Parts: sequence; structure tokens; C-alpha cells
Amino acid sequence: MLKEIGMKEIETGRLILRKFTLDDVDGMYNNWASDFETSKMLDWDVHENREVTLSVISNWIKEYEKLFYFNWVVELKENGEIIGNIEIRRCKLRDEICEIGYCYGSKYWNNGYASEALRAVIQFLINEVGVRIVEAKYISGNPASGKVMEKAGMKKDAVLRARVINKNTGDVNDFVIYSIMKEEL
Repeated sequence: MLKEIGMKEIETGRLILRKFTLDDVDGMYNNWASDFETSKMLDWDVHENREVTLSVISNWIKEYEKLFYFNWVVELKENGEIIGNIEIRRCKLRDEICEIGYCYGSKYWNNGYASEALRAVIQFLINEVGVRIVEAKYISGNPASGKVMEKAGMKKDAVLRARVINKNTGDVNDFVIYSIMKEEL
């Protein structure tokens, strides 16, 4: 049975994962929401202006009232700069399975931040919330995301062929599914 403990701040060696606040609007807009490189492999478009980011964050903040809503902003400990977010995209509560999604500004790629945050969220979900399986997926045009999942201890489960057309390139991509089970931690 999953525990409805609500979202909590998570700290790693280099990162703080915390709730979004309205003070994060400029950082999110400047560091990833307006970054074409960040959004080109995701299902959302770059934010046209700061007001779009304000609206998105305002909606997320309202969701924090729910005990089973998880969406962390990822902040660097060294300077307080926010670099991306990691969230629970879907949960199958009865089956104790949660799907994680994440994105980071392109200037922060290849520093190990994404796998560090993913490992921490996996541990929180399994050890504290009681999730049995944590899963994530990426489109085949973005193999770096699969490397993040592998570094976090996840294993490839399946390839769903030709499931998505990239909105920017028009390329047909597969969905690649990864997961980690409680007993694999």
C-alpha cells in the first residue's frame, strides 16, 4: 500500500530537489523552458514568454495541495541556480507503479545531474512512498536519456516501435521503456 506522505525536499551531494515557488519563474524560463534544445525531444513546446512559465508554475503550485503529487525543481547547491525538473508523470496506484519524467536545460547536460536526481527520486519513491516499480520512457531519438536511466540503476524493459512523431523533426521514433523494481535497489 502506497503512503500518501506528500512531497518532501530531497538533498543529494550536489542538488536540492524542492517544490516550485513563484520565485522560480525567471530561472525556469531562462534555463530550460525557453531552450529549444531542451524541448525538442519532449512533448511540450518552448515557452514563448515568461508569462507562459508563470502560468505553468502557478498550476503546479496548486497541485501541491494533493498528497500524491510530486514535481521537484532541481537546484544546484553550490549557487542556488535551478537547472530543470523531475516529476511523477503517471501512477498506477493499485499496482504501485510510478512513471518519472524529467528535463534539464541543455547547458547543464553531461554533468551527471539528471542521473543523480533520478537516483534520489527512485529511492524516495521506493523506500518512503512504497512504490514497487519506478519506470521511465524516452523517445529513441534521445539516447542520452536512456544513459541517464541506466546510470540511475534502471534496466531496459521494452521498445514500443514507431509510437511517436517528433514534433520538431517529423521523425518517427520508438518509445523505450526502462524500470527499476524495489528488490533491485
